[in-house]
Amino acid sequence: MEDDDRLRPLRLYQEIDVILLCFSIGSPDSLESIAEKWTPEVKRFCPNVPLILVGNEKDQRNDENIKRDLLKMKQKPVRPKDGRAMAKQIKAYCYLECSTKTKEGVREVFETATRAALQARKRITVARCILL
Repeated sequence: MEDDDRLRPLRLYQEIDVILLCFSIGSPDSLESIAEKWTPEVKRFCPNVPLILVGNEKDQRNDENIKRDLLKMKQKPVRPKDGRAMAKQIKAYCYLECSTKTKEGVREVFETATRAALQARKRITVARCILL
């Protein structure tokens, strides 16, 4: 069982072309877990795979109930500049925001992920080219 836990990430991360690290805009703690938990793991097992930081639930930024609940904990919804700063800190390919509720930005997330994966794959292909 212990060996299985140790090998899980190796099987999980094989042949990955792009990683979407997602957090909730209505939960600043979820953004912190990107830096503290998820980025170290994916950089360890997928050091050359592009990371895209995605702020989900963009609609929550203007939700009065969410804002009120966060205020009780002396927090605010994640601002775009906070997301961009985190993306820079973790050396992400880019930072995007979306809302499945309003459908805003969803297509852009997938289009950008596809572009990032293809660009990374192209660099790998070029790097493996051998001239005789």
